[in-house]
Amino acid sequence: MAITPRSSFQAATIQAVTSENYLDFSDGWAQQYLPDLMEKEAEVYGKRTISGFLDQVGAEEAMAADQVVWSEQGRLHLSYNCASLDSSASTLTIGTDIDGQGGGTAHAIRIGDQVLIAGHGQTITARVSNVASDVVTVQPYGFEHMDDAGWAVDDSEDTNTIMVFGSENAKGTSYVGVTSNKPSFTRFTNKPIILKDKYEVSGSDASQIGWVEVSGEEGQNGYLWYLKAAGDTRARFSDYLEMSMIESEKVAAGSAIALPTDGGAGTAGTEGLFAAIKSRGHQSSGVTGVNAATDLAEFDAILAEFDKNGAIEENMMFVNRATALAMDDMLASMNSYGAGGTSYGVFDNDADMALNLGFSGFRRGSYDFYKSDWKYLNDLATRGGINAAATGGEAIRGVVIPAGVSSVYDENLGKNLKRPFLHVRYRASQTESRKLKTWTTGSVGATTSDLDAMTMNFLSERCLVTQGANNFMLLN
Repeated sequence: MAITPRSSFQAATIQAVTSENYLDFSDGWAQQYLPDLMEKEAEVYGKRTISGFLDQVGAEEAMAADQVVWSEQGRLHLSYNCASLDSSASTLTIGTDIDGQGGGTAHAIRIGDQVLIAGHGQTITARVSNVASDVVTVQPYGFEHMDDAGWAVDDSEDTNTIMVFGSENAKGTSYVGVTSNKPSFTRFTNKPIILKDKYEVSGSDASQIGWVEVSGEEGQNGYLWYLKAAGDTRARFSDYLEMSMIESEKVAAGSAIALPTDGGAGTAGTEGLFAAIKSRGHQSSGVTGVNAATDLAEFDAILAEFDKNGAIEENMMFVNRATALAMDDMLASMNSYGAGGTSYGVFDNDADMALNLGFSGFRRGSYDFYKSDWKYLNDLATRGGINAAATGGEAIRGVVIPAGVSSVYDENLGKNLKRPFLHVRYRASQTESRKLKTWTTGSVGATTSDLDAMTMNFLSERCLVTQGANNFMLLN
């Protein structure tokens, strides 16, 4: 049967092409203008999520209070920054301890203590003869006055260091005037922040089905409809939960941000990982002054800094791509056989074997370092883009985190607990968990309101506890 194209047609009662139901596309709608729909979504960025860092190095724990309070032990031995107040009278004013915590009358130096005093190129051994608040008087064993050692008469800066190494007392003396030597500790607090997000689709869009084959970040593989966008919103919110624990800061004095009132309005921020390390930990730019990834001597400077603190043997390094490659090159250069080319021929290492030019870790001195790439520092849409625009020490190339657990005193529970150095606290009770709360509202699907849409809501309330930040280091 010949088929004559027609500009008007009638529907046929069966699925068959006839002269009455054939549509002529040449009349105002040419065939070449019809779209060729590729139903599979192109994945051009690979895995887009960056979460998973805290899952590797931390833990999660519920709390019912509005803030978390913990105490960390002080150093066992007594050592302080001090200034020479009056060299002729051999007096010193005690500033902060060597970690920069406490100060003033918080010191524990007593009459009769033997001390070492270093400053201005001199080291003096002395005995404490008097203590008055934050001012102590010493009697040098080897010099009559401190100015004999070339000390400044009026030194208002805490450029000197005093360390207690023992005591000396006369025969037949009592403990009169000698105070008790109590251990010191430092108290820290952090408050959770509330994070919110939502996804919304109108009832009209929800009724117009258009399937797309996807591979979503939340495992939604196959053919999906508007739930693909909802899954991406949830994946982005999951990333926000981790990124906020890394980047957040507390509101500083003088900030335009309104602090919470008695009624609860306002925001106070929270201390994230980077802020905790900058405040209480170490930064490689202040230790080595250069890129701590290209020379073992620079790593040795980092080890010396760790020796002054917890000296935890196993440490994890999460670094960006450039730093990871610099470390690989540094370690490869230690092989004299590989300096002029790759060596092969022993242990079945022939010329046709694929070479592994990367290193997952190394040991230096008594420390083990395990290296891992951190996608958050590489992705252009996250810290990777920020670091590209940052200058100096503000560009964060990696972080060194101690492995294992620490013992702290939990003031809410009233006992010592073993916890990872990093752990997330989220608000929860027997009836309400705000770890990751999701709920759906609207009139699409299950009707809960008169809104002609479906709204998927996401909420979390959490904070990060960084214990023993003196064992952490930012590579910047």
